Amino acid sequence: MPDLLTPSLTFPDPRDLADLRTFATRAKSIDDGAMRLQASGSVLAAYVCVLRPRILGENTPTILGLRTMGLARESATDVTVPIGAVLDRLARAGENDVDLPVPPSTVTESWTGVSAPRSGWSLVGSIPDAELSAAAEAGITEVAALVPASPGAHVVNSARAAVWGRDLPAGSKARPAFEGLPAGAAFAALTLGFLGDGEQRVYRAGRWFRLSGVRGHVLVRTGAGL
Repeated sequence: MPDLLTPSLTFPDPRDLADLRTFATRAKSIDDGAMRLQASGSVLAAYVCVLRPRILGENTPTILGLRTMGLARESATDVTVPIGAVLDRLARAGENDVDLPVPPSTVTESWTGVSAPRSGWSLVGSIPDAELSAAAEAGITEVAALVPASPGAHVVNSARAAVWGRDLPAGSKARPAFEGLPAGAAFAALTLGFLGDGEQRVYRAGRWFRLSGVRGHVLVRTGAGL
């Protein structure tokens, strides 16, 4: 039976902790925020937020990164904790450790209330990793050009919303079903380390898109607001 108050998450292999550390480190470089650890049975889903609207009416899409990992011991954990707290515990792990103590301090994040569908996804196509990488690099360069040397938060948010909120370049939309997929999805896939030399399968369910590859998933909720 799963432990409803699991003090730690147990993985099959020490390399799983190393993978989670890499994912958390990349996520923290984007947004020093939170990670949702949602375990159900023998599977852990680790969510982070890459982009989200900061002010009312902002055009920035809500984009989450997701890594799923197997657990050696069943759990029914669902907590949102600071990424820094997760990294602190991972940094103290020994070479052969397989346990991640769950940080006791939780945080409240608006994006955790935005739950992607668990079913009803339809495959609508695929996009080469190289194409997503090129779109992300171009967007990063454009954001940097739009932001002055000492920007305020409003300027940074406006630049990100303008670049990452618009659709991926036309070459990425070989099918009408891709319409509405924002460029921010490419940014998330690149910065979280999900891209390689393959492709990302693209799924859709209502207002949601999902990019899925062997390294992880990017979840995108289209439309304004959280």
